[in-house]
Amino acid sequence: MIEQQKNLASSRYFNRELSWLKFNERVLEEAANPAHPLLERLRFLSISGTNLDEFFMVRVAGLRGQQQRRIEELSIDGRTPSEQLSETVAAADALMAQQQKLWKKLIKELSAEGIKVVEPAAIGKTHQAEVERYFREQILPVLTPQALDPAHPFPFIPNQGISLIFDMRRKDDGEVVRQLVMIPSSLRRFVRLPGAGTRFVTIEDLIRHFVGQMFPDYLLIAAGAFRVIRDSDIEVEEEAEDLVRYFRSAIKRRRRGKIIRLKLEKGLPLELSTLIRNELGAGSSLVAETVGFLGIGDLAQLVDEDRPSLKFPPYSPRFPERILEHDGDCFAAIRQKDIVIHHPYESFDVVLAFLQQAALDPDVVAIKQTLYRAGKQSAVIRALCEAAEAGKSVTAIVELKARFDEEQNLHWASQLENSGVQVVYGFVDMKTHAKISLVVRREADGFRTYCHLGTGNYHPITAKIYTDISFFTADPRVGHDAGQIFNYITGYIPPSDLKLLTMSPLGLREKVMALIDQEIANVQAGKPGAVWAKLNSLVDKAVIDKLYEASEAGVEIDLVVRGICCLRPGVKGMSSRIRVKSVVGRFLEHSRIWAMGNGADLPNPKAKVFISSADWMSRNFDRRVEYMLPIENPTVHDQILDQVMVANLLDNQQSWMLRSDGRYERVKAGDMPFNLHHYFMTNASLSGRGGALADDKKVPTLNLVRRR
Repeated sequence: MIEQQKNLASSRYFNRELSWLKFNERVLEEAANPAHPLLERLRFLSISGTNLDEFFMVRVAGLRGQQQRRIEELSIDGRTPSEQLSETVAAADALMAQQQKLWKKLIKELSAEGIKVVEPAAIGKTHQAEVERYFREQILPVLTPQALDPAHPFPFIPNQGISLIFDMRRKDDGEVVRQLVMIPSSLRRFVRLPGAGTRFVTIEDLIRHFVGQMFPDYLLIAAGAFRVIRDSDIEVEEEAEDLVRYFRSAIKRRRRGKIIRLKLEKGLPLELSTLIRNELGAGSSLVAETVGFLGIGDLAQLVDEDRPSLKFPPYSPRFPERILEHDGDCFAAIRQKDIVIHHPYESFDVVLAFLQQAALDPDVVAIKQTLYRAGKQSAVIRALCEAAEAGKSVTAIVELKARFDEEQNLHWASQLENSGVQVVYGFVDMKTHAKISLVVRREADGFRTYCHLGTGNYHPITAKIYTDISFFTADPRVGHDAGQIFNYITGYIPPSDLKLLTMSPLGLREKVMALIDQEIANVQAGKPGAVWAKLNSLVDKAVIDKLYEASEAGVEIDLVVRGICCLRPGVKGMSSRIRVKSVVGRFLEHSRIWAMGNGADLPNPKAKVFISSADWMSRNFDRRVEYMLPIENPTVHDQILDQVMVANLLDNQQSWMLRSDGRYERVKAGDMPFNLHHYFMTNASLSGRGGALADDKKVPTLNLVRRR
């Protein structure tokens, strides 16, 4: 009976972890895509490496923890933690083999372009003394060799660090001494060599080459490199009385998390590899021998090379003409009409300008802001500090549970408090993931509330590479609802009588399912039924089942799911009317948008269109504070539905279709190639054009040709 249930689950859903690895395969495929410039292909390769490291630090670590605690809870597709772990590690190993194979190919192509990664033997006699002096003066002082003997136990190895181990023979008495050298993260992984051309050598190869400088009285017997990946997730205990204190200690504990993955350089002598395994307690860890380059993510350093011809042409985002028509007055432009900004095609500077104007405007009396990820050099933080120092009431909800940004957020929280900002940390057991900014301004006819709601983070760096929606409005209904959400987070006051917004964990899943139910009812009434959704991940079982129900009721469903998708499309009798695609290209598709036909085929002017901070995942519905906002302004409605969504569905140059067996097939461009990123880079959005739109008829209309 249990086996039948597992088989049924497997036939209805894809595994979450394996689906994520499929996404990283698509990222890796872009590294092999000859349509991209060479250094951009290298960037995709490094991203795939960084992604895989994080996957082990969080997801694989979680599975291993469940396995060790004998938790037998089944995944959505009916697998136990042990079954998932086995299949996931096998798939990850295959992915790493693909990475190394591709690196060998790219290194040859880089060499042909004059960018070479060479062995130290290639330094040559002409530059040997110069490189040796550089090693002695710039590298050696930073290194701390440690003998391994009873007086010097094996040290703690930091997460993601490269370490070298040596067997050395002392010249005077022939005694063998074992030495360990941990390479500090402050040293660059690639060292540029002097002379003509662009040549690099890895830091670990350089250390091995000049090992005699470090150990002048020894002879080298054997050497090798290794790298560890540690459990880096932070589990928040419900009884934590002080979140700030808890996270400060948890971050320290994370740095010393259990080893999940141990990577050993191929060819490391058995005696040394056995020592490393035993000393690190890696008997239960996932050990792999790496043939090639340890730490693929570090290849990003080579991408920084100043070779414009080997990168995407530089792109400067537009500043919305609507704002410029009001002499840069954000409030005047928003007061006139709702406006949507499409990042990264339109500048994140408009979001900063909104907050900076609020900080400086004497008529602004209050600012409320959620902060999930704000980056290291945040103009958002500066604006909030300036506003508080100017005497305004400023509240910042700083999310400490933003994975891998916890330490940065603690720093910002301290800086904000020092400036007089009221800092709130939200809930112990939930993340505040909604991106909302609220500004209250005193005007001639009373107080008016201006709101910004985004699908992405208040992060000026990611805003240049993530596609997201920024929505600005002075609609009093949105202001009322946003205020209710802030009060829920800061004071645990449940919202009452929300006018437009829907929020989680208080009914967002139910609202999404009700919208799908309405499309089913439309079909049953003899009208068309249609659902479009653009998401990063689709995992929630209840919503997936509702989509299956809608499909077999006659609703046409088109999903653009960049990453994880547990829904199995195109299965007769279950999901025959569901199509799923993934877009992976120059920019990271990040905006969350969905649309309901509302009695007609999509797109149409009366369709129900929504933007949101949430993906369709259980964590977003149940364990995060999120929002969903209906788009009513006709121009904004047309831009999001007829431009953004249609362009995503039309794209055939960086898209993959998900098949019912779990395979992703690259879409063939055919006779009508269309690249959605190129389209938005070369065509201004509707909402931001303002009066300029009437004088410029060159924004092409997108027409979706239906092929069922």
